[in-house]
Amino acid sequence: MTDVDIEVRVNDVVWRNRVPPRLTLADYLRGVCGLTGTHLGCEHGVCGACTVLLDGAAVRACLIFAVQADGAQITTVEGIASPDGALSPVQAAFRDHHGLQCGFCTPGFIVSVTAFLQENPDPTDTEIREGLSGNLCRCTGYQGIVKAVRAAADSMKGSE
Repeated sequence: MTDVDIEVRVNDVVWRNRVPPRLTLADYLRGVCGLTGTHLGCEHGVCGACTVLLDGAAVRACLIFAVQADGAQITTVEGIASPDGALSPVQAAFRDHHGLQCGFCTPGFIVSVTAFLQENPDPTDTEIREGLSGNLCRCTGYQGIVKAVRAAADSMKGSE
């Protein structure tokens, strides 16, 4: 198959590359863009470690080919913080409430929770657990992560 030219905006930086049609978005972000915060866990879309925002929607980067993202705006975990490096409310809450665990799954959680709270800024604990159900953490029982999402939601409400 012939390589394909793509143009994507990743964390507000335009990338133009010629890529193999079967290159996953996760491998493109890690190998071409050097953004290694997008982790590959199961490579079947089950664990959520590779979650990124594609035009604002949380998607599994291991299930999307880079050519399918042509023309899209992509936000990885590296693009969640402010341009000055200040942590987002979600990142700060994960740090403050022990939601980080070993850190492998954390980027996927941070991106998923960021999208979740944009859609549901005042979730119940049941909604938080349901919202987290697409991401797997092998280290914990999710208590710190749930507390972090609640704290991030409260923090974001307070800043409005």
